[in-house]
Amino acid sequence: MRQLVIAERVCLTGHILAKAFGLIGILLVIPNAEMILNLGGVGEKAMQLSMAEGGVVDIILGTIAVCIYAYRILGWRTWLGFMLPAMSISVGSELLGTSTGFPFGYYSYLSGLGYKIAGLVPFTIPLSWFYVGLSSYLIARTGLRVAQNPSLLRQVGAVVLGALLFTCWDFALEPAMSQTSFPFWYWENPGAFFGTPYQNYAGWFGTSALFMTVAGLVWRNTPIKLERSQLCVPLVVYLSNFAFAAGLSLAAGYAIPVSLGFALGVVPAIALWWNSKDVSANITVAPTTTEVSVASVKVAVK
Repeated sequence: MRQLVIAERVCLTGHILAKAFGLIGILLVIPNAEMILNLGGVGEKAMQLSMAEGGVVDIILGTIAVCIYAYRILGWRTWLGFMLPAMSISVGSELLGTSTGFPFGYYSYLSGLGYKIAGLVPFTIPLSWFYVGLSSYLIARTGLRVAQNPSLLRQVGAVVLGALLFTCWDFALEPAMSQTSFPFWYWENPGAFFGTPYQNYAGWFGTSALFMTVAGLVWRNTPIKLERSQLCVPLVVYLSNFAFAAGLSLAAGYAIPVSLGFALGVVPAIALWWNSKDVSANITVAPTTTEVSVASVKVAVK
């Protein structure tokens, strides 16, 4: 188990560093591409790593880190009970979207995110739906304490909040990925919300709510009781992915969608994490009573 923890931490650290490397590459390398290419082979290699391979590497590392975490903390059945519906439903939704325009609108993926499934959807896209989706759902589910009180209202609330957290990530992500100088996808008919159709966010919410609902049904007989300390990896994954998207969008001047995502996504995520059960709060120290039996002493007074 120790080896798994080490591997998880290495992959999570690599995921965050790859995000930072990609952010620096897009913000600094592209605007200064000519100067960097003048460095010769070193500059060309830096461009290739930062632009062509950075996005794929960081998503793969994030996926591995969350898979190890889910296997350790949830068990392999619970882990796959979320991963399989999340990936299958999301890739189906993405293939439908790139082919018909439903449920997100008419869009197409460019290069930069790896091999495309059916020539339409990069294989890294369903991976990102999985690991950010699981992080969002676990934060919502644990923050609402569904395991302690598995009422229908709380379970539905966990799906709604989890899908909302996931969709709020896209508020910061969308301008960065489609409207900046180095886009990863483009809209055939740019929408009214900073170039993004409102339909896109409904599609994100609906797709994520669907696979979270399926996972919730699969998990219905599995008690998933996480302490606050066990929720740190999902929170770090969520915040680091939001920070990467926010950094790109803010640099391009898209402060409003980032602010909206921060208010409706980051703040609730931290509040839900804080509201989750803390193991240290359950440790009580029983009062110690010491009984000393003293033999009666009779004193004869003369």
